[in-house]
Amino acid sequence: MSREGSGRTGNGGTWSLFTEAPEPLPEEPKPMEISFHHCHREPLPQPGLTPERMQAQRQLCTACAVCCVFMAGEVVGGYLAHSLAIMTDAAHLLADVGSMMGSLFSLWLSTRPATRTMTFGWHRSETLGALASVVSLWMVTGILLYLAFIRLLHSDYHIEGGAMLLTASIAVCANLLMAFVLHQAGPPHSHGSRGPEYAPLEEGSGEPLPLGNTSVRAAFVHVLGDLLQSLGVLIASILIYFKPQYKAADPISTFLFSICALGSTAPTLRDVLRVLMEGTPRSVGFEPVRDTLLSVPGVRATHELHLWSLTFTHYVASAHLAIDSTADPEAVLAEATSRLHSRFGFSSCTLQVEQYQPEMAQCLRCQEPPQA
Repeated sequence: MSREGSGRTGNGGTWSLFTEAPEPLPEEPKPMEISFHHCHREPLPQPGLTPERMQAQRQLCTACAVCCVFMAGEVVGGYLAHSLAIMTDAAHLLADVGSMMGSLFSLWLSTRPATRTMTFGWHRSETLGALASVVSLWMVTGILLYLAFIRLLHSDYHIEGGAMLLTASIAVCANLLMAFVLHQAGPPHSHGSRGPEYAPLEEGSGEPLPLGNTSVRAAFVHVLGDLLQSLGVLIASILIYFKPQYKAADPISTFLFSICALGSTAPTLRDVLRVLMEGTPRSVGFEPVRDTLLSVPGVRATHELHLWSLTFTHYVASAHLAIDSTADPEAVLAEATSRLHSRFGFSSCTLQVEQYQPEMAQCLRCQEPPQA
């Protein structure tokens, strides 16, 4: 008997040197291809600023540099002309510089990734920067309104008409230049007479609606307010240059156009407070979103519908969908998410699918919220 063919076991039997082939190891599960049913419809965002925010950063940097140069010129011109209106315009430019620097900081901060504490990331820092911009302008304007009122009560001041006229003319040019730098075009497409509010599913492009950056919008409104004031100061300087006895035009123009500057920031403040109060985005209606979800095949009812935004362009939605027992939950989830994304531009949608129960019609928590 050959050595290779046999051997002994531990209990005296024979054993073979050729052991049986081991059982094949179970194959590792292969990654499944992500179909359109998967919840993450968009690619993972790349680190750093988005193209929109990079453009906003360039706009803010350029406008901030222009603002600093002409602010220094207005301070010198206002001092030489003894003009409170010129100093008012310079103070507004100072507020603009501070707000734009704060906006640049908030843009950088918003690029930080989400954490377990800040699960939505830092997007809302952009909205807080816009709020600080508006509040700073209101504070500076309030102080200047007080000084203008004091000048109207006392006439012991002298205005250098020539220096005031030259400085006011330069200020108008500076504000026009900054307005050109910060100007943002509206959406490149519209959907009928409703404008950019929402598009039917057949017309939806599948991309979020391209509204302007919050910080740039706030800065642009600031500059428009300053431009109005600069025009008023220019008119007052022309009057004082040819009619020095009408020097009261200096505090009067400060008073009138400061009020205009306050009014011009009111819409931005309203929109910022709407975002911070978790309100429904202005360009999205509760009823259209609800009707869109109810139009998905298999959906019987919807409740716990919440719509809010992190910024003016980052919309979020969550809802419960009650479906028929015969409906495919995955298909319903995919179709509902697709419609919300393509029609309204929601950046994040969280939908809970559940079986429809007749008791939902009487459940108080399943009822729609009342009108505001």
